[in-house]
Amino acid sequence: MNLDLSPARSRPELLAKPVAAALAEWPGGAEAEVAPIDPELADTVAFCEHYGVGLPESANCVVVAGKRGGVTSYAACLVTAVTRADVNGVVRRRMDARKATFAPLDDVVAATGMEFGGITPVGLPDEWPILIDSRVVEQPHVVIGSGIRGSKLWMPGASLATLPGAEVIEGLANPVS
Repeated sequence: MNLDLSPARSRPELLAKPVAAALAEWPGGAEAEVAPIDPELADTVAFCEHYGVGLPESANCVVVAGKRGGVTSYAACLVTAVTRADVNGVVRRRMDARKATFAPLDDVVAATGMEFGGITPVGLPDEWPILIDSRVVEQPHVVIGSGIRGSKLWMPGASLATLPGAEVIEGLANPVS
């Protein structure tokens, strides 16, 4: 791995404001490290290839919009880069939604204060559940977004299970074939 890591709490300029605030309050935030990256390499495959991070060590946060009775709710799903969230099965049932889809990008960016390509489960709106595939917490360390495209967080997978609103779910994601 070729990342210049620093304690995340000491580098707020490398974090979106809601992420910095959440890391300061969350006990697991003390374990988070942050590294600056080239924003053009923020997308998972390009990032992993350039910085020498294995795809199983990279976790993607996707936001799902669920609808039932005209009401829309949101949930964040954290899955490894070698899997894809089961949006129409496990996620939809967990959200108790009739229909579940990836949330519109503009809505996610506006609601989170984060940049596309940097969305992370740290610092999301309190009412959003954070659904974490068990493969993520089994990783000794994972790379996740920092809220901006110009950096990444590196932290123990197990610590993500302690995020407020987090629920670890076996089989939340399916392997990519």
